[in-house]
Amino acid sequence: MTTNYIPLDKDKHKDLRVNLKHDFSHTKDAHLAAASLREYAQLASTMPIVFVQDPKTNATHSIAMLGTEQGVNMFMTDGKWNAHTVPLNIQRYPFDVRPDGDKLGVFIDENSELVGTKEGELLFTEAGEPSPYLQNRQQLLSDLANSEMATQRFVAKLIELDLLDAITLRVQYANGQQRNINGMKCISEKRLHALDDAKILELHKAGFLGAIYAVMMSLGQLNRLVQLSAATATPIQSLQLKLEETAKEPATA
Repeated sequence: MTTNYIPLDKDKHKDLRVNLKHDFSHTKDAHLAAASLREYAQLASTMPIVFVQDPKTNATHSIAMLGTEQGVNMFMTDGKWNAHTVPLNIQRYPFDVRPDGDKLGVFIDENSELVGTKEGELLFTEAGEPSPYLQNRQQLLSDLANSEMATQRFVAKLIELDLLDAITLRVQYANGQQRNINGMKCISEKRLHALDDAKILELHKAGFLGAIYAVMMSLGQLNRLVQLSAATATPIQSLQLKLEETAKEPATA
């Protein structure tokens, strides 16, 4: 079903409820998820984080890889999320923060199977105030919006310091077939180490240095994608990440 986000309205949605089944089944066809600065450390222990450029806006975004095939989320097993971390952009569903006139507003996907009037948590009290559940969701959305703004500053600094390298993922399937996945970037360890002390201190004071190392370490989770692919229709034998200048050893299950 196509998503349809509309502004949340206390009068129109006074009887609306959200089902709290935390299986994240709405992500089963997603192989990528937006990743924000505040969650890099947690996500890095579970999934690779890379950067992609939006061809329409030319803006660069950080994303978590949920799989290597379009339409296949390797972290979904038997309809359930199978990992100890979940990207915030997935957790916030069926809500979102979007421009609403001259300010940001809370939106809800009225077509979501989680949304209805019979089961789940009410969004508003009888007095028309946000329920405790909605207050919790509003806080999550606020945290996510703030983190995304910090992420934009982080990515802008990486671009300013020329720290992003284009990469190719060379996929070797168990059936012998091969293909390359392009269009992604990672942080250049070589150019990071070549920065002078003043720039390193600047990154540290901005809170970006830890984020850089978390993103770099997350690439080790390519091995996890190889392992998870065993349960898919296209098992992977190995994933090899090739930088513009250097190549890393294949990641094998």
